[in-house]
Amino acid sequence: MTNHRRHVYGPRTLGTLLPAIVRPALHSRNAASAQLVADWDAIVGPAHAATTRPRRLSAGTLTLACAGPVALELQHVADHLIGRINTHYGRQLVSRLRFIQDDTALADRTPPRPAPPAAVAVDIPDMPEGPLRDALSALGGRIAARKRR
Repeated sequence: MTNHRRHVYGPRTLGTLLPAIVRPALHSRNAASAQLVADWDAIVGPAHAATTRPRRLSAGTLTLACAGPVALELQHVADHLIGRINTHYGRQLVSRLRFIQDDTALADRTPPRPAPPAAVAVDIPDMPEGPLRDALSALGGRIAARKRR
């Protein structure tokens, strides 16, 4: 017996689309682990987030990939990190940290985007005052700033 997929043409609800979109992202992670990855920068702060990345959460043990000699430093503050993680989620999610040295895990982090160039508003003398004039003036300033680079 063949499996015929039903094609729905027209608008569909978001609830019918989300499982197909989210499934590949969560395939290898449980929901708590995926949320931990998403919130990692906010939980540990920028200094530790730049040198660590959560890899796996299993049975209360969080495996962290670390760059360079950071694992030794993190062993000394492990209790503090566990406390921050558990406080962030409001429950006992992590009871132990496991460290692995993996500089390649951090290489794929995207660098922060540079700040946009300072734009100077362009004067539009023939247009009446209002929000449209302000928006077009700001847009013209950004375009002019890009051309100067």
